[in-house]
Amino acid sequence: MAWEDRTPFEAIATQFGLNEAEVIKLMRRELKRSSFRLWRERVSGRHTKHLALKPASMVHEYRHVARLGNR
Repeated sequence: MAWEDRTPFEAIATQFGLNEAEVIKLMRRELKRSSFRLWRERVSGRHTKHLALKPASMVHEYRHVARLGNR
């Protein structure tokens, strides 16, 4: 989920209980150094990785999916 650009950190926290800092630590540990660097460049400041920065239409879509995942 963390690798996918459109999945917000909040969705990861909801499903797995990992906050953004913990996801970054996990990705740093599991990815090759160059892959981690590319991932961090991609997700740093991205609207799609932070729910608060997403357009309202995408927020509604995420909340619906999050509810389905908690069943």
